[in-house]
Amino acid sequence: MKKFLQVTILSAIYTFFKMIAGFVIGKFVAVYTGPTGIAMLGQVQSLMTILTGITTAPVSTGLVRYTAENWSNGEKACAPWWSACFKVTALFTFLIIPLVILFSSKLSTLLFDDKTYIWVIVFACCILPFSIFNTLISSVLNGQQRYKQYILLGMLSVFVSTIVMSLLIFSFNLKGALVATALNSGVAGLVLICFCLNKSWFRIKYWWGETDGEKIFQIIKYTLMALTAVISMPVALLLIRKILIAKTGWESAGQWQAVWKISEIYLGVVTIALSTYFLPRLAILKNSVLIRNEINSTIFYVLFVTTCMGLGIYFLRDEIISILFTEKFRMARELFLLQLTGDVIKVAGFLYSYTLQAQGHSKIFISSELIFSLIFVIASYYLINIFGVQGANVSYLITYVMYFFFAFVFTNHFNVRNEKSR
Repeated sequence: MKKFLQVTILSAIYTFFKMIAGFVIGKFVAVYTGPTGIAMLGQVQSLMTILTGITTAPVSTGLVRYTAENWSNGEKACAPWWSACFKVTALFTFLIIPLVILFSSKLSTLLFDDKTYIWVIVFACCILPFSIFNTLISSVLNGQQRYKQYILLGMLSVFVSTIVMSLLIFSFNLKGALVATALNSGVAGLVLICFCLNKSWFRIKYWWGETDGEKIFQIIKYTLMALTAVISMPVALLLIRKILIAKTGWESAGQWQAVWKISEIYLGVVTIALSTYFLPRLAILKNSVLIRNEINSTIFYVLFVTTCMGLGIYFLRDEIISILFTEKFRMARELFLLQLTGDVIKVAGFLYSYTLQAQGHSKIFISSELIFSLIFVIASYYLINIFGVQGANVSYLITYVMYFFFAFVFTNHFNVRNEKSR
């Protein structure tokens, strides 16, 4: 628990730094592009999340787990797993980039209702290799449990990318904002590459050496889980924005996106701490009873921190809108309550769902991600008809209440019972 609290404090500092950076960028975007620009940036962010998620899936959760399990035995023990991860991600990259460029016209129409933004999609593809290295290096540092290094490098990356993004938005308005959004994780990747050039584990022989079919199969299992996680929710958000745009207009979609963005920023305090601490920790524990006890001993601290932050944002929402955005976003104040309530329940569900990833329950994890993303979209479609923009938040709350109960029951009952019956 002491180490988790240390990680949480470091994560809080990191996330506060990210929040300040997010506030600066958000203000620039709000002033220079307005609500419509915010909605368009949301589409670009979802696109980048999907593309980066697909190409980095083999070097995310699985790489953290197997680095954590083998790092105590040295780099050579990790090398076969690293090689398996890198080979699978190289295959994904060489398949995805040509496909996306080939269908860039259709993607531009799907995202923006306009073919003139093909260049944004092509540019995003060019940045992908740097985004891959961002995830790869971060995952290794996370697996090595070098928390301070991991977080300090993250802060440096945020600082550099914020300067670059601010200059682009200031100089080129909406076009600059679109480029900056696509460039964000690529800049972070370049920073991490420069840092790791002299590290002994960052050598070609460890990443392109021999490995066996069993290790590749295990990495593919984690790849499928990561793919599902990074595709299902961003696709759901894309569809929900499309529903909002069709039924309420770009302006209202931008209001909703503004509140969603605030949630993403402040939840980083908790989610960064959880992903930094829990994935390697649970991978080492392995036993279902020990994992359950670890999560149950932490859940109240996590919910307390998340609830306090949520309440703070709710009561200061008018000031936050004034600082982050402009008066055009004043309508967004009505969207905070349900969104923030859903955030707290979402974090609780995520905490219990780490069991699925740490123990490699790929079928259950994939099924649950797809099912709950589908529920989110379908519920939004019907509830937006009834409640307008607020319907998306009602759907969000309902979806994550259901997700929490699923993850809680699996971790505390089903999974432990299976462990004892073996």
